[in-house]
Amino acid sequence: MSANADFVRRDLAVLWHPCTQMKDHEWLPLIPIRRGQGVWLEDFEGKRYLDAISSWWVNLFGHANPRINAALAHQADELEHVILAGFSHKAVVELSERLVKLAPPGLTRCFYADNGSSAVEVALKMSFHYWRNLGRLRKTRFINLSNSYHGETLGALAVGDEPLYKKTYQPLLMDVITVPSPDCFERDSGESWEAHTRKMFAHMQQALAEYHEEVCAVILEPLVQCAGHFRMYHPVYLTLLREACDRYGVHLIADEIAVGFGRTGTLFACEQAGITPDFLLLSKGLTGGYLPLSVVLTHDKIYQAFYDDYTKLTAFLHSHSYTGNALGCRAALATLDIFRDDDVIARNRLLATHMQRATAALAEHPHVTEVRQHGMILAMELVQDKASRTPYPWQERRGLKVYQHALTRGVLLRPMGDVIYFMPPYVITPEEIRLLAEVAAEGIELATR
Repeated sequence: MSANADFVRRDLAVLWHPCTQMKDHEWLPLIPIRRGQGVWLEDFEGKRYLDAISSWWVNLFGHANPRINAALAHQADELEHVILAGFSHKAVVELSERLVKLAPPGLTRCFYADNGSSAVEVALKMSFHYWRNLGRLRKTRFINLSNSYHGETLGALAVGDEPLYKKTYQPLLMDVITVPSPDCFERDSGESWEAHTRKMFAHMQQALAEYHEEVCAVILEPLVQCAGHFRMYHPVYLTLLREACDRYGVHLIADEIAVGFGRTGTLFACEQAGITPDFLLLSKGLTGGYLPLSVVLTHDKIYQAFYDDYTKLTAFLHSHSYTGNALGCRAALATLDIFRDDDVIARNRLLATHMQRATAALAEHPHVTEVRQHGMILAMELVQDKASRTPYPWQERRGLKVYQHALTRGVLLRPMGDVIYFMPPYVITPEEIRLLAEVAAEGIELATR
């Protein structure tokens, strides 16, 4: 038995993998990974795979990054973890100071959790609890966008709108108000992204006018609905929403868990609209893909609503065992050092241009209805009929065929349904981008025959 096969046998005897129908692995090979270096992953027999999706969108500066490795080794010798209730440590204070300086103006407080879904739960509870502390007891609901995704814990599922993840658990979930997404895939022929986005804001305006007395917050993913098949919209929506939330007395929660840290072309997507949300949620790339860590940034007005004598029972009693973990914070600090020292955002603009040019020809493919991009996120959507934008039946799993072909060529492309996307680590080279485009084109041709 080969080294790969033996490892897979052991795995399938004991593991239940995430976001997976395990029966698929009777015919779809599980890929065991022994090591990683830069944008490349390597199995137990030496075959390499270019990690085009940053291992679920977390890895920013490559696997086994020497600078992050060194920072973690130093931190492990000093302190691995300490309870953050009643105690503190150097790494979490330094990270908080730096995030406050980097974040949109006015965000002055950092509350840590373990992962993206947990950050969403923190923001939802904090917004609800804020209004309760102010005596606004009618405010118990949230507004979300159609086609949105915010995680898979129950609160996060409730404020998402992706039936594949949500439908089964609907009886367990709180009721939310869902507004049509400004998704520019749905724009009329000849209509600009900005014009369509402005038009679609009318739905949000109407919802806020009607429900603001009972709404705690609006939650959305700025610019790109990543798990929502990478649908995208114009920054003007954020500008309009910030003004409307202020006017109607509703919080704005910006879920930048997937799109933060340079993915959309700026450090934070909100920068492109020049707005400051009431809650900014960060995770995934926060630690460069090394360790689970998330943070909710908010402003002093929120903080002060909880600040009182203990007997008033206004404190935010939410916690995670590994809140503010020292190793995670140190990895995050090393990640921010790379952003600071290497002019990453400017380099990403060049890489994004390479991605656009390498895939431009695919826009003419008879079964690619759109190639869309925000910065270092690029998506190609497959359809059965381009003129009518008729999708393939989902049961045919056309995107999976692209994934399978890419593996034979040493590339990890994990589609979102029939949407093929690139979201690579920022250390990718133009040559490797060309390889991604070539393999994607081959896979799309095979999958759409």
